[in-house]
Amino acid sequence: MIGNIHSIETLGTVDGPGIRYIVFTQGCLLRCQFCHNADTWEIGTGKQMSVSEIIDDLKSYLPFIEASGGGITVSGGEPLLQIPFLIELFRECKKLGIHTTIDSSGGCYSTNTHFQDQLNELLTYTDLILLDLKHIDREKHKKLTGLTNEHILSFARHLSEKKVPVWVRHVLVPGRTDSEEDLVNLGQFIGTLQNVKKVEILPYHKLGVYKWEALGLQYPLHEVEPPSEELVEKAYKLLTAKVEYMDETTSIR
Repeated sequence: MIGNIHSIETLGTVDGPGIRYIVFTQGCLLRCQFCHNADTWEIGTGKQMSVSEIIDDLKSYLPFIEASGGGITVSGGEPLLQIPFLIELFRECKKLGIHTTIDSSGGCYSTNTHFQDQLNELLTYTDLILLDLKHIDREKHKKLTGLTNEHILSFARHLSEKKVPVWVRHVLVPGRTDSEEDLVNLGQFIGTLQNVKKVEILPYHKLGVYKWEALGLQYPLHEVEPPSEELVEKAYKLLTAKVEYMDETTSIR
């Protein structure tokens, strides 16, 4: 099985528990204004890698991964655009006892029977989803990402029904995703989910602007500065006000 891969980070520490082997897949349907991986957008490009190539490389890092309680995280781009590849990759990881995580916005989620069948098979090999919720408001979500959010919220509900553990992530962008009303509404939605293990606020940053420029794209948030620590703390309290966690682990980073 071959996947279209953008890059690999061998000793990641922020995309799941412990030390992670992180595979960044190529291709995404969203066009987030704050995206720091705009070079992963184009579908069907990237380096073609087989599951066996990735597993062979991953094995050399297993002592560090296992000692830290880590595993593999597949990010992107949008990993769920390549579900058959993920199924085989995670199946092989489970043979080795490796913890598996997907970092997804659910931007390609569908109720189509074929998609559902593949997704549900994948979830049997998946230990954790890093669920990126960009915005709760339909029209603001469309302006921010290029797509509305109904299918993304459906994805979140689906994971809740399946009891797949999630870490909910929200990028806090001043003037875009930080209004108190929207944060309260998003917090209420998160509070309806039965599978939340952690909520993370990801403060907006400009580290990916150079990628937009290299691609000849106009970066839309030049005037926006990272949020203050106080704003991050306030947003975290609003997002977690209604949450009942699967365990007691919570975090801000």
